[in-house]
Amino acid sequence: MCNRARFAGEPETLHERFGAGWLTDKPRDNRFDPKELRPKSRAYVVREQGGARGIDVMGWDVLGGGAKWPMTNVRNLALTQWTRLAERPENRCLVPLTEFAEFTPEKHDLGDGKPPLKGEMWFSVTDQPVFAVAGFWQRTAAGNGFAMVTCDANELVAPIHPKAMVTILYPDDWSTWLNGSLDDVRRLQRPYPADQMRVRGPVFPTRVR
Repeated sequence: MCNRARFAGEPETLHERFGAGWLTDKPRDNRFDPKELRPKSRAYVVREQGGARGIDVMGWDVLGGGAKWPMTNVRNLALTQWTRLAERPENRCLVPLTEFAEFTPEKHDLGDGKPPLKGEMWFSVTDQPVFAVAGFWQRTAAGNGFAMVTCDANELVAPIHPKAMVTILYPDDWSTWLNGSLDDVRRLQRPYPADQMRVRGPVFPTRVR
């Protein structure tokens, strides 16, 4: 479920879009690639600290390697460990994206003599070139880690991934997500309208013969 996403923008885009300054130093190593987000990789997140909104950089695993698999997505907010994060505004964040991907249900024969494989379907938001996904974060032994919050799939995503989709927020709801009550968080955990999104694909990796 959405273990592939992108932010095709520059930090300046985030400053302008979210009205946020830096909460941490921007990574300067060449392994930091926010344009291609995968589990355990680092990404920009927006959160509030001391009453000010800012940009942080965290790993995409809210448990920081504390489980067998990276914990990249959270859905059941009734579970104690997620309720603890959901009810605390200081543990909420926004994850800026330009696209997220889901794999096709079926495999495709690419006619290259190699085994069939699933393609990537890339989803974006037509009225928000840079959109925000609801998220939670916490400090771990491996550093700060975050997860995206998921919800029911809408009519566009469901044919590809019927179980769930990421929770995309309207800009008017950003402050509510970051500062509102637990009931507000639960209310905002809902699918974004399908008619305000687009999809492209399937996209396949280039395979060397």
